[in-house]
Amino acid sequence: KKATTAPRIPPTRLALHHFDVNYSLQLKDQWPSVRAGLLCEQKYGALLNNFCAVHHVAQELELLNATDFVSEAPKKLQPWQVMVQAEVSPPPCASITSNIKCYTFPRGDITRFRPARPSTLGLLDYYLLDAASLLPVLALNVQPDDLVLDLCAAPGGKTLALLQTGLCGHLAANDVSVSRTKRLHQILHSYVPREIRETVSVTSYDGRDWGQLEGGTFHKVLVDVPCTTDRHSVMEQENNIFHKRRTKERQMLPMLQLQLLMAGILATKPGGEVVYSTCSISPLQNEYVIERAVEVAKTEYNIGIHIEDLSHFRTLFQDTFSFFSDCRLGELVLPHLTANFGPMYFCKLRRM
Repeated sequence: KKATTAPRIPPTRLALHHFDVNYSLQLKDQWPSVRAGLLCEQKYGALLNNFCAVHHVAQELELLNATDFVSEAPKKLQPWQVMVQAEVSPPPCASITSNIKCYTFPRGDITRFRPARPSTLGLLDYYLLDAASLLPVLALNVQPDDLVLDLCAAPGGKTLALLQTGLCGHLAANDVSVSRTKRLHQILHSYVPREIRETVSVTSYDGRDWGQLEGGTFHKVLVDVPCTTDRHSVMEQENNIFHKRRTKERQMLPMLQLQLLMAGILATKPGGEVVYSTCSISPLQNEYVIERAVEVAKTEYNIGIHIEDLSHFRTLFQDTFSFFSDCRLGELVLPHLTANFGPMYFCKLRRM
């Protein structure tokens, strides 16, 4: 009985075949090493919880040879890199929120972090996540008292990172899925004291409608869209977007991503900024969505969009992550066996 209902080809295999066909054209001779990275155990970072006494946790991690990749990055720049960078884009250190602390093990070191533990306050001491997923949050560059929207917030790692900056005047965390929003609530309860939680509003609207709900209100908007989640797709059968019955949903992803990005743009004040991100390598879900959004903003809403240069991220974080050098717009972290983070695409837009 079971044999007749089981899919002939598992979705992980369909995903890998799809990536072999498409990503080999895009990444050329880099694809075999990226493929190997995708199929191997992912590397994690430990995002320190600034609402706990973090000093002893930092000491414990440093004894294990982990370093805070955020604060270490500017120290590693050579004087000539700072000079070159200053001519091209803002000085690298200017655009990094130093309150975020995330410890990672060096390249090639595959040590695992211990599970998070509660501190004396009962809050967990760190949150384990793909360290590359902090790059969109760092790119957003939250300033004191900014009104911030995290449009697709669940399960909550980026929301937590936004709160770790200590700068949000108010944070709206939204996710269309009620069950995933429950997970977001759990994370906030486990990591964030009540008085800070009260500055966060958690909602479960369809993010595509946000422009109509609260248009032109936010200084900063993070649009971390649903995508093919490339690593999950080649590793996990469960909840896999390459399952045959989800073909239509997968094909519609770029449309959904565009609608969410447009809602994010419309939710931003003039002069405000949007960071768009995915955990996919696919240009159809990355650069093409950005280009289309710029076009739609202009033709349908008469809104000018400036695509910000994030190339200094590549210079700053080259020791921690493996970046794709041929990304047309934005930046893309590629999985690599010695630095197995990502994939993570991110691009920053300013509403004119």
